Amino acid sequence: MEKIIIAYFIVINFIGFLLCYSDKRKAQKRKWRIPEKTIFFVALLGAGIGIWSGMYLFHHKTRHWMFVIGIPMITIVEYGLLIYFGLK
Repeated sequence: MEKIIIAYFIVINFIGFLLCYSDKRKAQKRKWRIPEKTIFFVALLGAGIGIWSGMYLFHHKTRHWMFVIGIPMITIVEYGLLIYFGLK
């Protein structure tokens, strides 16, 4: 079961990372953007680390306080719960 959970978090974080990359590219090309609530929803699904790293690697959403504070808080709470419930 632990391997499935680890695999899930690897995949969801990769998806979150790609989401930041894709949204940044769309912003640069002035195309339709990924809604912010979608990015937060994916973070709540466990992609906090992927989104957080994508934000700073691509310099995306780093001026929005909701992202600068919200994504790290979601990540800390999620991984704190994982540790608390024994999934180390």
